[in-house]
Amino acid sequence: MEQKSKLTAGLLGLFLGSLGIHRFYLGYTKMGIIQIVVTLVTCGIGALWGEIEGILILCGKYITTDADGNPLGD
Repeated sequence: MEQKSKLTAGLLGLFLGSLGIHRFYLGYTKMGIIQIVVTLVTCGIGALWGEIEGILILCGKYITTDADGNPLGD
C-alpha cells in the first residue's frame, strides 16, 4: 500500500480542514464527514478543528498513521 505524506495531510488540514479533506486523504471517512457536519452546524467556527489538526499533524504529535495503521511518510 502507498505511504501517505505527513506534509500533504498537514497542509490539507490547514487549508481544507473545515471540509475534513485531510481525514479523507488518510482514510478516516467517518471523521471527515463529522468535520463537515460540525463546520456547517457551527456556521464555520468548527473549521478551527481541522486547522488545529493540520498543525498537529505537521508537528508529528497527533495523527501519525493512516486509517490502515501505516505510518505517515515525510
